[in-house]
Amino acid sequence: MSQTVSDFIIQRLHQWGVRHIFGYPGDGINGVFGAMNRAGGKIGFVQARHEEMAAFMASAYAKFSGQLGVCIATSGPGASHLVTGLYDALLDHQPVLAIVGQQSRSALGGQYQQELDLVSMFKDVAGAYVMQASSPAQVRHLIDRSVRIALARRVPTAIILPNDLQEEPYEDPPHAHGTLHSGIGYSAPSIRPRDADLDRAADVLNAGKKVAMLIGAGALNASDEVIAVADRLSAGCAKALLGKAALPDDLPWVTGSIGLLGTEPSYKMMMNCDTLLMIGSGFPYAEFLPKEGAARGVQIDLDAGMMSIRFPMEVGLVGDAAETLRALLPRLSPKADGSWRKGIEDNVATWWKPLDGRAHQPASPVNPQLVAWELSPRLPDRAIITSDSGSCANWFARDLRMRRGMIATLSGGLASMGAAVPYAIAAKFAHPDRPVIALVGDGAMQMNNMAELITAAKYWRDWRDPRFIICVFNNEDLNQVTWEQRIINGDPKFDASQQIPNVSYSRFAELIGLRGIYVDSPQVLSSAWEQALASEMPVVLEVKTDPEVPPLPPHITLQQAKNFSLALLKGDPNEGGVIRGAARQVLESILPGRE
Repeated sequence: MSQTVSDFIIQRLHQWGVRHIFGYPGDGINGVFGAMNRAGGKIGFVQARHEEMAAFMASAYAKFSGQLGVCIATSGPGASHLVTGLYDALLDHQPVLAIVGQQSRSALGGQYQQELDLVSMFKDVAGAYVMQASSPAQVRHLIDRSVRIALARRVPTAIILPNDLQEEPYEDPPHAHGTLHSGIGYSAPSIRPRDADLDRAADVLNAGKKVAMLIGAGALNASDEVIAVADRLSAGCAKALLGKAALPDDLPWVTGSIGLLGTEPSYKMMMNCDTLLMIGSGFPYAEFLPKEGAARGVQIDLDAGMMSIRFPMEVGLVGDAAETLRALLPRLSPKADGSWRKGIEDNVATWWKPLDGRAHQPASPVNPQLVAWELSPRLPDRAIITSDSGSCANWFARDLRMRRGMIATLSGGLASMGAAVPYAIAAKFAHPDRPVIALVGDGAMQMNNMAELITAAKYWRDWRDPRFIICVFNNEDLNQVTWEQRIINGDPKFDASQQIPNVSYSRFAELIGLRGIYVDSPQVLSSAWEQALASEMPVVLEVKTDPEVPPLPPHITLQQAKNFSLALLKGDPNEGGVIRGAARQVLESILPGRE
């Protein structure tokens, strides 16, 4: 049998280093699936339960492996389902290739079943490169360009394959006018700023007496360089959510997360600094950065388009974080006065005490903060932690202390619900020898993550380390939005939109062959974590948590307090529980250890 177009595609992807493809089959893409079958396992196919989840897996695989993530879907609804996960890759700057089927070329334009204008549909999310194939000789450069552009620009790309073309005999482009002859290979360049710009940045940083640093995902591979620069500048360092694993939290000057999900030391540091050094972060909330004019700014980012859009920077350095910091370090002078950093360290040491107290405040039945607090000291070495969006992300951000060698991430720019379990599954395919833990709200579980537990049940025996724990916060409430209604909008909880059914997630796990652990008492939470972490098969740890424990921001504004009072005056359906929960958390900040 001669090589088909689909056979060539699988061969070419393998030559590019692709070893996993996440997706779901369908007749519009059957030719490529047939080629994968004929390839004898050269590229492993991971069957998700839904194409959106497959795209999330591809995005997460790129994050965890540093390589290209690839997802595949059929025409029509299969292709449209990919879009949300691809936006996750776009907003978090991850290289992902989407391969999608299309109806046969002769039917296009005839309103055929499952015929969508896929080029137009993908134009925003994969606008760096989206192309529909029209001939066998064209396919080679479509694969090569889509992969190279995705890797070089750290974006999603897409190629669209009519189903009749997939089965045609493959032919190389002829040596003739109007043809293209592409090749394989991409090596990331060394990118660092000019010496003159490094000198200007050093002048700003050397002049500062109170330097604050903010790091994001762009600093994940620059931990040693960040530490060296922070020590030279006697700076404190806050972490955006996607940079949570960039620095270990046992460094006394690391203030933890920043923003609505952040810490009080991060907020105080930003409000009192005179110089800001931002590295590889697109952190969006200006109210948690210094006021304009109150501090000078230097920013390091690989993407010039991200420069000076969060804070008006005096110097922007376009370059790789590690290389730029290495070039900057010799230009920096040690700070003679260590009082600024000493104050930051004191704030950090003090902060953990009320946080401990908040986690141990009584709740009905389990305080959700305690779930993450009890996990933190038990995290295995080299653990990978994922979180969903929602109130669980607050506890992920504040209460989990990262150590060297750990990885932690979530859907950042898109902040999509439903990403934690597909992220966790992708982590296992990127690193099958590492323990993986996902923190998930019950809303996200019901939206789409329960189905992906079936995917874990299908594949877990192939993972060298079986530790795979999905921790579900079951509070029967879309909790983050409930608190946003109260604090931001001044409205009481709207039961019709916020209340969700009570589902036994642990029993569902057992139904599909996994282990389920149910916790409805704080006294057994620590032992439940220990059981889950010692399990030789995947575990769903379901904790019945109190929805009235507020995910407090590090700084409560007068307007937020007014809105909260207004929501109560309008008659919240659980007014008594809301008041008790909020009072306990606020008082713990003022009088640690008191109820």
